[in-house]
Amino acid sequence: MTDVHGGNIYAVARELNRHPDEILDFSASINPLGPSPTVWKAIAAARKLATHYPDPFCLELRQALGQRWGIDPEQIVVGNGSMELIDVVPRALTLKRLLVVHPTFSEYGRAMARAGGSVVTVHAKRAQDYAIPIDRLVQLLDSNEGEALSLDGLVLCNPNSPTGRTCSVDDVSHLATLAARRKLWLVLDEAFADYCPERSVLPQAASWPRVIVLRSMTKFYALPGLRVGYAVVSRSVVRRLRTQLPPWSVNAIGQVAALAALGDRAHAEKSLCFMNRARARFASLLSALPGCRVIEPSANYVFVELPQGWQARMVAARLKRQGLLIRDCSSVPGASARAIRVAVRRPLENNRLIKALSTLLGDRNG
Repeated sequence: MTDVHGGNIYAVARELNRHPDEILDFSASINPLGPSPTVWKAIAAARKLATHYPDPFCLELRQALGQRWGIDPEQIVVGNGSMELIDVVPRALTLKRLLVVHPTFSEYGRAMARAGGSVVTVHAKRAQDYAIPIDRLVQLLDSNEGEALSLDGLVLCNPNSPTGRTCSVDDVSHLATLAARRKLWLVLDEAFADYCPERSVLPQAASWPRVIVLRSMTKFYALPGLRVGYAVVSRSVVRRLRTQLPPWSVNAIGQVAALAALGDRAHAEKSLCFMNRARARFASLLSALPGCRVIEPSANYVFVELPQGWQARMVAARLKRQGLLIRDCSSVPGASARAIRVAVRRPLENNRLIKALSTLLGDRNG
């Protein structure tokens, strides 16, 4: 299947014969302030752990996460990034038919295919700025006809990637109630929820027996290279997930770094305040580009539709030659051929992309 993910600066650096540090990556949405300073100190202090196997149950990290959310650490399963957990959920829960709202993260469908299952799709409407169609989801979950009868789960990305649209806590709670009534599983991917905490259903979701909440240490805590994510589930589901995970899937340094990141609340507050300002400014600049349509952002990226006559694939290729990577969303089911996603970075970096886009889109010869 075509890879539509961002962040592969190594392949681009080889293609352009440049060092990876020379590539400005707007395709991967990572905290532009980087990891907490305490993370670097913790990694340096823990270097000798490289000679030992990591804790296979990530006990200290689960205890810290439990304290953070006020939930039982025994309800937390840590994985090699939330992507590993996305991959094992269909097998652990023996999902055969999963309801997915497009456009969204492509790995839900891929994970189902690897597990021998399939997906039923509902499309958010472009005319409604890709708002998550809660009414249609409720109607489907309430139905006793057709495809509704074959479903055994629903996945919801909140905030959604790549569009950035969100659901309210009340909406998610209603879907969870309907899913439980139908004995369906509700998988909530909150990988970007640290940027809009008022939309998260943690910690209350820990008491919902048929709900799995997925979280990532990649986006907000800026640890993509260390691969740490976690799931909050009922205790009865913990063993089912763990039996699908390979031994020692979370490395020792990653556990130490995640623990340090969680402990630095000051850096977290600083990151959230920074993003609120930088995102508003960046979205405003993107909106000012003639013909560009910006979907109101809620995380650390902005979903944009380019002007009529411009294709996302071509624009991404032209920017890549300048060492600027953006996410081409044209291959995401349900998204326009003109759709791109760009990460919010530091202001000077954002300015560089705006300037490049302005120059490119001003070239009527393409």
